Amino acid sequence: MKPQMNHFNIEEIRAEFPILQQQIEGNPLVYLDNAATTQKPIVVIQAITDFYMQCNANVHRGAHHLADEATRRFEQARDTVARFIHAGDRSEVIWTSGTTEAINIVANGMAQRLKPQDEVLITEMEHHANLVTWQQACLRSGATLKIVPIHDNGALNTDAFLALLTDHTKLVALPHVSNALGTVNPIKTLTAQAKAKGALVLIDGAQGIAHGDVNVIDIGCDFYVFSGHKLFGPTGVGVLWGKASVLQDWPIWQTGGEMIDQVTYQKSTWGALPNRLEAGTPNIAGVIGLAAAVTWFSQLDIRAVQAHESALLARATAQAHVFDGLQIVGTAPDKIGVFSFILHGSHPADVGFLLDRQGIAIRTGAHCAQPLMHRLGLPGTARASFSVYNTLDEVDALFIALKKTQQMLA
Repeated sequence: MKPQMNHFNIEEIRAEFPILQQQIEGNPLVYLDNAATTQKPIVVIQAITDFYMQCNANVHRGAHHLADEATRRFEQARDTVARFIHAGDRSEVIWTSGTTEAINIVANGMAQRLKPQDEVLITEMEHHANLVTWQQACLRSGATLKIVPIHDNGALNTDAFLALLTDHTKLVALPHVSNALGTVNPIKTLTAQAKAKGALVLIDGAQGIAHGDVNVIDIGCDFYVFSGHKLFGPTGVGVLWGKASVLQDWPIWQTGGEMIDQVTYQKSTWGALPNRLEAGTPNIAGVIGLAAAVTWFSQLDIRAVQAHESALLARATAQAHVFDGLQIVGTAPDKIGVFSFILHGSHPADVGFLLDRQGIAIRTGAHCAQPLMHRLGLPGTARASFSVYNTLDEVDALFIALKKTQQMLA
């Protein structure tokens, strides 16, 4: 049964996800690796299948029915995503392969504009995609990369952020939600402070997009980026949203078909948004699948979704507090969806392996955040991350399995 508008029924939602019905090593699958990737509802799988079965053709260039239908679905998907994030104009939605490519498009342009006296500001809690990319852009341009520290509980040091902002700050890039800690950053306030200094602002929304209420106009940022696969959509597709006034003359990322206006043997000129930043044949099926995911998610009662995910995190936190030998990593007052922890005397990889034998899927390691782990003095953590289809019983199952794991490792 397809969820209806303003509707939230956990059993009906779970029935939409075929992969959740399987068993691992004879145990029901408990999938708690949603910060890495979310599972896909049947409507997304069907939308991709329908494209390949009904109208597989290249977009924008064909002169036949299949190409027209493919183009219609492809551009309708752009409208769907634009509405979902409250974009000012559909042309501001640029299709990418994911968050990483989207950040690289912005960084490539910034590297051509930055000067040695300029500064780029990021945080200690960055995913490598929003750290290494800016590190390399600064190395190419001679600009300075500055790092905003975090508090020991994983919250951003907002006083330090304000102190590090200067008239030389040309861009601020920070995560909406930390993938390793679950910290929710006050992005609207931080964006306003950065804009007051004349800086551009990029928000890494990879972990924030699937929790609802993303309004890019209200945030006030210049760029908001995310991946489809963390929003119940397929892998290999994502979004770079950018203000049209900023993107319309942004340095091109790739050249080739689709993004041009006029070409001669001597020179070429580039098309208008969004085409100028979408060279080559796009991931058409992925885009259509992402639109199906956005439509599916938008039909849920977002307030109920948020309350449910908060209840999952609260249940895990409460059980952790009475679990001897378990330490939560990341206890910021405002956090969501991510429960990172260590079992004293155990390596996270061993914990993950033994949980898997019991049907519990989590993530272990540095979570593409090695500098953050170094800041915390840890080799890595075990991370359970929650989504709309997880249940309180699954949280309980995690802790039952952790108790057995602790006994085995002892």
